[in-house]
Amino acid sequence: MDIEFSAEDLTFQEDVRTFIKENLPAGMEMWTKRGEWFEALRKKGGWDVAKWPVEFGGPGFTPTQRYIFDMEMGRNSTPPQLPFGVGMLAPILMNYGSKEQQDRFLPGIRDGSVNWCQGYSEPGAGSDLANLRTRAELTEDGKHYIVNGQKIWTTLAHIAHWIFCLTRTSSDGPKQEGITFLLIPMDDPGVEVKPIITLGGSHSVNEVYFTDVKVPVENRVGEEGKGWTYAKGLLIHERTGLAGIQNSVFALEKAKANAGTVKVGDGTLMDLPRFKNKIGELEAELMALEFTELRSLASVSAGSDPGPESSIMKLKGTEIQQRISLLNLEAAGIYAAAWGNEPIGPGFAKAATGGYLGGRATTIFGGASEVQKDVIAKNVLDLGS
Repeated sequence: MDIEFSAEDLTFQEDVRTFIKENLPAGMEMWTKRGEWFEALRKKGGWDVAKWPVEFGGPGFTPTQRYIFDMEMGRNSTPPQLPFGVGMLAPILMNYGSKEQQDRFLPGIRDGSVNWCQGYSEPGAGSDLANLRTRAELTEDGKHYIVNGQKIWTTLAHIAHWIFCLTRTSSDGPKQEGITFLLIPMDDPGVEVKPIITLGGSHSVNEVYFTDVKVPVENRVGEEGKGWTYAKGLLIHERTGLAGIQNSVFALEKAKANAGTVKVGDGTLMDLPRFKNKIGELEAELMALEFTELRSLASVSAGSDPGPESSIMKLKGTEIQQRISLLNLEAAGIYAAAWGNEPIGPGFAKAATGGYLGGRATTIFGGASEVQKDVIAKNVLDLGS
């Protein structure tokens, strides 16, 4: 693949770099002034919603511009937007939601005033998502759904204002049918959130319980019983984002820098052939994954929907993330064992263990690696159902 940038692309790249230099807050202000950062992106011409189509306020980037934009943002570790609204729910509303829903929800998603979480997984419906049991029963007057059930591993539910939720409205026919996509406010008295503390020691995921939650019919996206179709479209966007390709490019550079500070004999860890081979293998696989992303962007730009390549990117992208975290753990050596106490040894050692432990989940959430392999086998390799 020829990835030489045109003169126009190079001009765009310089424009992005200049914008970041002039507008990105320094140090901790990057987070305290993140609202100002996103406002500057918006005023630039829709850069705050880089993946949205022009008709909804997006910038209309070409595939190469998208690639350049993401790489420059990743290179400078710019503040990310929470993904659930901008990157996941918004495309569903744009494609399947009513005009009223688009007008009601998209502005709050875009300006960050309304946080969303995703109500998919359940104790008995993780990778087998179609096995979900959270029920939504239509009232006799046909104006509301009454929702009862439980979701689990719900990321950022404790700070979310709304949840987009898959619910079962019928048990007739195949289990993929009878699933309905609802939008539910988290401040409803029937919604209860309980924290789950992960292996890495952080609170990012939760259990969510629904007890007789009354949801207006106008909060249903699309048709009743068609939620599985919408969910599959959303998962494609989610899996592409979870691949974290741009972040991995710079995480690998950081891992190399970390290893370069660890003394081994007369040199550093980066001088050891065994370690250098691991770095080289990751760099080659990451480059191949970048090419896959570029092919996907080109396909979408030509009018196609994101396809099964999103599963390839999610599978390989999350595996690469884990392998990078393992490199940091190896570089930290015995000092990584002190991660829960005062840091000792190299400055990166404490974070290395937390990152490694937290990263164990990346090949599970958003569809476990086994699920992605099934998708690839069926839809890419044509190995049957």
